[in-house]
Amino acid sequence: MSVGHGFHATMTARPGRGDELVRLLLDAPSLPNTDCVVFLVSRSAASPDVVQVTEGWVSREAHAAFFATEQAQTLVARLQPLLAGESEYADEVPVGGKAAF
Repeated sequence: MSVGHGFHATMTARPGRGDELVRLLLDAPSLPNTDCVVFLVSRSAASPDVVQVTEGWVSREAHAAFFATEQAQTLVARLQPLLAGESEYADEVPVGGKAAF
């Protein structure tokens, strides 16, 4: 399945809440969604409260449809109190690579 839409987000958790942010993201409802082709959660080695997410979706429409669901809105609401500020987003379309966890 090819990726037609994606982005990279950098989030900064409130001090000491990086682990909680990572756990919440790894339980994200988009993970079992077949339209979500890439969902990678990373964190800064130097600053454990800085967390990055790379997402790749089959289309912009599929991403928008998912984020219009109650499930996704609940996730966003749960994320907000953990964040120290606004997340930064960069346009990115994952094209390949390797992941082994």
